[in-house]
Amino acid sequence: MSTTPYPFYEAAELLDQAALSLQDLARHCSTSPEWVIEHVQTGVLTHDGSTASGSAAEQWRFSAQTLVRARRVAHLEHSFDADPQLAALTTDLIEEVQQLRRQLKALQR
Repeated sequence: MSTTPYPFYEAAELLDQAALSLQDLARHCSTSPEWVIEHVQTGVLTHDGSTASGSAAEQWRFSAQTLVRARRVAHLEHSFDADPQLAALTTDLIEEVQQLRRQLKALQR
C-alpha cells in the first residue's frame, strides 16, 4: 500500500526524462496551453532549455518532474479553487515532505 497522499502521481514520476511540449503538458494536465504559459511566467512551473525572454513558448520542453508538479498544481486549483500561488506553495510542501521521507528511509537502511 502506498503511503503517499497522491498515488496517481507516482506513475508520472516513473516516466523517463522525455521532454514534453507545451501542448503535451497542457493535455496531460487537462489544462490549456495558456494556463501553462501563465504558470511559467509566474514561476510556478519551469521549462527546460533556453530561458531567454525571446524564446517561443512552442519551443519550451518540460520534464516528467514538471509534469508531476503541474498536475498537482492543476489538481489543487481545480479541486479546492486554490489561488495559483497557494497551489504552488502547497505543492512545494508536498514535494519537500516526499524528499524528507526519502532521506529518512535512506538513513534507516
